[in-house]
Amino acid sequence: MRLLLAEDEKSLARAVSTILQKNNYSVDVVDNGLDVLDYAEAAEYDCIILDIMMPLMDGITALKELRKRGNNVPVIMLTAKSELDDKITGLDSGANDYLTKPFEVKELMARIRAVTRVQWQQKDSKLTFGNLTLDCAAYEVSTPSGKEQLTNKEFQLLEMLMRDPKVKISTDTLMERIWGFESESETNVIWVHISYLRKKLKKMDANVEIKAARNFGYYLEVNE
Repeated sequence: MRLLLAEDEKSLARAVSTILQKNNYSVDVVDNGLDVLDYAEAAEYDCIILDIMMPLMDGITALKELRKRGNNVPVIMLTAKSELDDKITGLDSGANDYLTKPFEVKELMARIRAVTRVQWQQKDSKLTFGNLTLDCAAYEVSTPSGKEQLTNKEFQLLEMLMRDPKVKISTDTLMERIWGFESESETNVIWVHISYLRKKLKKMDANVEIKAARNFGYYLEVNE
């Protein structure tokens, strides 16, 4: 699941992002409302965590603009203020939930699960291709011969490939969607994780192979 965290307090943003990533979320971090609009335009997020008080453009204005553009991604507003009027303004502007600082990260994760639950229920919780089944709730891949637990990045890679198995997904797209816009990782990190996945698929006697098309990207193919 991919999140956009908009928070201009660098230490808080760093701490929240680290904890979310350790809980299998992919997180992009920005510190102003204008970047929120740019990132939301360029990528698809499952939830945006949006601070109200930010430079260049405040969170309320950014939220209104998102909704005006037809972007219905779930949004959780963050603010140091606790007055009822601020909550009402946020919710009336299109927010799905509201959290007042300081907050427990466990509560934030519970709110994220709540606002994304309907969205994820609408998606298939299990994906199949060939004799391969990916359990999106358990981060687990299986065949009739066995099953393997996946790491966060392995899961995200395989999920992208299995949602459109015959579509070739470029390295740039994988880097952007899984590692984020500002990741310092080199593109060879994708090859490393693909290698891990291939070993796990082979171990389970999967009849599905991750193929690479030069200059086009990765895709899945069933070996008959």
